[in-house]
Amino acid sequence: MKFDSLKQTLAEREANGEFSGTVLLTKNGEELFAGAYGFANRPWQVRNTIDTRYETASLTKLIASVAVLQLIDKGQLRLDTAVIPLLGYDTPISDDVTVFHLLTHSSGIADDAEEEAGEDYADLWKTKPNYAVTELVDFLPNFIHKTPNFPPGTGVRYNNVGFVLLGLVLEKITGMRFRDYVQTHIFDAIGMTRSGFFHMADVHPEVAESYTAVTDENDTPIGWQRAIYMRPPIGSPDGGVYTTAPDMTKFMDALRNGKLLSPELTKAIFTPQVTYIERETYDLKYAFANLIVLDKEGNVLFTLGQGEDNGVSAKAVYYPEAEVTAVLLANQGFCTWPLVWEIHELISNAAS
Repeated sequence: MKFDSLKQTLAEREANGEFSGTVLLTKNGEELFAGAYGFANRPWQVRNTIDTRYETASLTKLIASVAVLQLIDKGQLRLDTAVIPLLGYDTPISDDVTVFHLLTHSSGIADDAEEEAGEDYADLWKTKPNYAVTELVDFLPNFIHKTPNFPPGTGVRYNNVGFVLLGLVLEKITGMRFRDYVQTHIFDAIGMTRSGFFHMADVHPEVAESYTAVTDENDTPIGWQRAIYMRPPIGSPDGGVYTTAPDMTKFMDALRNGKLLSPELTKAIFTPQVTYIERETYDLKYAFANLIVLDKEGNVLFTLGQGEDNGVSAKAVYYPEAEVTAVLLANQGFCTWPLVWEIHELISNAAS
């Protein structure tokens, strides 16, 4: 399988200021393609490498889902567990909201920033200092009082804070901080030695800074800003873990091969649970933060965990037809989706 056109696309996007990051494609542990582009540090012109550690935004939700599903495997939690009675909060959120609803974005609860309604997550931190939000309970004032958008199970709407609630459930059940649980039971367990929840005020080696482009009237980048005031300073269940392309590949392989979950839940996390969006030529469905893209005949084109934010674009993709895993991590925002589709086309053309 040749990826010359992908290499050319990435080089062109780098030259045009449209991609800065790392791409790694593997099959059954064998490297098919690896490339690093752009700068981990723009002022000093330090280039990204295959081992650069990137922030991943909501790609973290897939990791958080696995952590919660592990509790179900252990018999400490159920998919139909009601979340609010367990946590004991006084809130308009319905007592009928379950773990399943939160994992599949079907809870209907109001988000801290309603991104599907056009609100910008970065605006949250214009009136509240982002550095004040470091523990999961610190998120609660941003959403716990809000009226839900719809009753649980009657719709699907992308939601960040549902995963904050799931993290709080995990902390209550295990007595561990969410970050410590993930470090022990996921990262350490499968050898993700270069991954972690890094505070942006701390110095960690080989970590890419996140940049957002300053553009002209033609959307051409004319400068860059560090994305340091646009989200909390340390990751949580809804986003913010740092990882490398090789480490994220380990995670994807371990998940698919049943090393993180039971056979039943391994199958479930790759099986559509709810319909998210129906397009003209394909459908998007959720399986516990794992987004599944299907053609109109119901065939799975690929599955992915994903994250997008100012200064972050991350995808961890599995193409089942070719058994190829692709990890795309970038330290600029909203730049990996076109590459996911290009890889899909390359794989499909090679198979035909």
